[in-house]
Amino acid sequence: MSYLQAIILGIIQGLTEFLPVSSSGHLAIANYLFDMHDGAENLSFTVVLHIATILSTLLALRTEVFNLCKGICRFQWNEEMKYACKIGISMIPIFIVGMFFKEQVENIFGSGLLIVGICLYITAALLFFAYTAKPRNKETIGWADAFIIGIAQAIAVLPGLSRSGSTIATGLILGNKKESVAKFSFLMVIIPILGEALLDSKDLLTLNGSGTHWSVLTTGFFTAFIVGYLACKWMIDIVKKGKLIYFAVYCTLAATLSILLFCL
Repeated sequence: MSYLQAIILGIIQGLTEFLPVSSSGHLAIANYLFDMHDGAENLSFTVVLHIATILSTLLALRTEVFNLCKGICRFQWNEEMKYACKIGISMIPIFIVGMFFKEQVENIFGSGLLIVGICLYITAALLFFAYTAKPRNKETIGWADAFIIGIAQAIAVLPGLSRSGSTIATGLILGNKKESVAKFSFLMVIIPILGEALLDSKDLLTLNGSGTHWSVLTTGFFTAFIVGYLACKWMIDIVKKGKLIYFAVYCTLAATLSILLFCL
């Protein structure tokens, strides 16, 4: 992997992890275009990008994370503790998928760009429905809503189905406030991404070296971290302004490109 490829992939990961256009789908398309099939190299780079994404989320939402941790440390049934429990409930579906269906999901990831294209079309449809949904602006995300949003996150393990797009769109369709559902979406993914990175790191130890120089990994890390931080802040503002329809159009175009590449 070259430095230029590391920068491009870092930009793609940083942007698409937060923008509702599917990071897995875009990385699959990029890997196809770059003809990257080295499993060890791709795995090591994926771990680095996941860590960069976690840190950029923590930095972008540092105030919310600090207040949440401070409230939890009071060991009282306060609003922060309730919010943390709702995040915990939202992670139940993705935990079940990770524990019992990991192999099936990995097989889907290896099925090519056709699945990516189909899932990008589904992402576009979700964003369109969220854009046209009648706003109800619930004051707080409810317990049932947290679990349903968690189901959307679990389904979004499919390549091309945007995690942020699915969870934010689901939250908006359920009638939650735009800003609150965007922040909930980004906070609820921190532990699952960390867990995925740890699992990938364990798998990486069984391989005979990554084949990627540390300086290339560092380049990708800082690129994804900086771009991810900016994208996280930008995405919250985009959701507040209700401009998800533009991403629905983009996902439709990306889905078409993916299917065209598959047919070549």
